[in-house]
Order: sequence, then structure tokens, then C-alpha cells
Amino acid sequence: MPINVVLLGFGTVGESVYRTIASHQDGLRNILGTDIVVKGVLVKDARKSRNIASDVLVTTDFKKLLELPNIHAAIEAIVGVEPAFTYGKQFLNAGIPVITANKEMAAHKGGKLRKEAEANGTEFHFEAAVAGGIPIIAVLKQLLHANRISKIEGILNGTSNFILSTMREEGISFAEALERAQRNGYAEADPSNDILGKDSFYKLMILSELVFGKQPEWDEVDCTGINELVLNDLEEAGAGGKRIKLVASIGKDENGNLTAAVEPHSLDENHPLYHVEGVDNGIVVHTDLLGRLFLQGPGAGGPPTASAILEDLTQHFRSKPYQKPFVETSKVRAIR
Repeated sequence: MPINVVLLGFGTVGESVYRTIASHQDGLRNILGTDIVVKGVLVKDARKSRNIASDVLVTTDFKKLLELPNIHAAIEAIVGVEPAFTYGKQFLNAGIPVITANKEMAAHKGGKLRKEAEANGTEFHFEAAVAGGIPIIAVLKQLLHANRISKIEGILNGTSNFILSTMREEGISFAEALERAQRNGYAEADPSNDILGKDSFYKLMILSELVFGKQPEWDEVDCTGINELVLNDLEEAGAGGKRIKLVASIGKDENGNLTAAVEPHSLDENHPLYHVEGVDNGIVVHTDLLGRLFLQGPGAGGPPTASAILEDLTQHFRSKPYQKPFVETSKVRAIR
């Protein structure tokens, strides 16, 4: 019997998931022993031309997807808290697992959806909501079995990292680098969440709740983006052997207090995030037993996010222990 799924949203991420299911069906079948079949897609405008198979229900009516028989998973790729939260909750109430790439919704409502899933004997997966192609959620869950994590710091937004890397490497302005990011599909028409640090902030809050069991008060977190940086700032940092990166960090002190921030930092070449360039994300996890663990991989664009979504999907439906991604998009190493 195939695994029947529905897609909520058909933007960059939703379409990439649809295409990847088709292009990687043989590999997925080898892992799962059956096919993954997209039975329905929720869209904003049903009149818009899309390259979707004729036997797939394409609708603007969420209830029609909920009423489809024998649905085994819902993949949520909508932007914003609502209606994504309401839709996800209804699928979980029906005992259907939800896999999301929506970092804003997961940051605001992830805890509630995990409880909803537990109450209904299913699961809420959110690997794709943080760091694109880096399997950071799976890694952290494994580390938490034995390690105490004291701090996480990372470049969590591939768009802003691409802009800063391009400005520095090519000597162009912020506006020019942003335009190129949009042209390459790394930035939305409205890039506010990326360049103002909000996207990194949402991801940081997701990691905080997973690792520390809580989030800091949002209004107490300093959140500064890259929108006011100019080429001269990057050149001055470069003259001193440093690179400016948008770094999100959160740590817990010995009294259990959380300190978090999202802000540009000048890093020297000894810092692992110094070498994270282009659309890549990078994350440093500070642990008591393993020491520092560094992960790096693509963080912007549809394919890395689609990879993370399908990793969640395959992990949910197979009984084998976690294995490496079928699309290798990340690097993981311990820092000595």
C-alpha cells in the first residue's frame, strides 16, 4: 500500500517537495518498501497553471484535503502562523502526522502541536524548519540522550549569509547583493524576515525549546539584522582578518537562565562559522561530553528544505534507526 500524502502550499518549498518525490521515488521505495503518492495539494489560486498530475486534487478548500480517504501524512509548507497552525492541528487531531517547514509557525506554536500530536498518538516533525539541509533536529535529539548542551550558535539564514558573502567577495552594495539573491531564488520578493534577522530568530526559538525545554522572553532577545550594513563595514572587518556574519546564539548559565541574541558579529578565521559561505548554514553545538560539534550545509532554496522534509517523512514511516540523508547535503564534524 502506498504512503498517501497531501501538500499544504505549493510555493518554492511545496513544489520542490512534489518534484523531489517524483525524482527520488526509486530511492524512497528502496527505503520504505512502497511508493509515496501525493493525493492532494492546497493552493491559493486554483486557476493558476501548475505542472501537477491530473489525478492529484488541487484545491483552495482545506476541508477537501481533510476529507480525502487514507491519507497518511500532511506536509505543511505555508508561510506564517495562520492558517498553518489551524490546519496542522486538525490533521493531528485526526491522527495524521504533520511535517512542517514553517519556522514562524513552529516557533510560535510548535510546543502546542507536539502536545496535540502526543495526545492523538501521532507526531509533529519540524526538521525542515531549521537550517535547511542540515539534520540539526535529529542530531540534537541524539545528543540530548547523554550530553548536556550549554550553548548553540549558528548562521541560520542562508539568504543573509549569501548577501554578506557576495558583498565581500565581489565588492558590491547591499542592494545589489540582495537583488542577486532574489534573482537566484534565495530571497523572497519581500525579504524582511531574512535581512532583519527574524527568520534566524524563529529558528533559534525552535532550537531553544527543543534543547532547553523553554524559550526566552521574546522581547528580551536582541535581534539585529544585516539591512544597515554597508560594503565599507565588511571591508574594514576584512582588513583585520575578519568576516562579518549574522550569528544567532542561545545559552544557559549555571542558574538555568537563558541568554539569546541575533546580531552581526566579526569573526576571525579560528571560529568555525568564519568559513561558512554563500547560502550555507553552520551551527556550533557546545556539549559537556563531546565538546564542540560543528554542522554545515545548504540553508536556502527549495531542494535542501525538500530534502529535510522527506527525511522526516521517511524517518516516520520506517522502523530502522536514523540513517544518513538519502540526499547528502550536510557536513558534520567534532571540533577538537
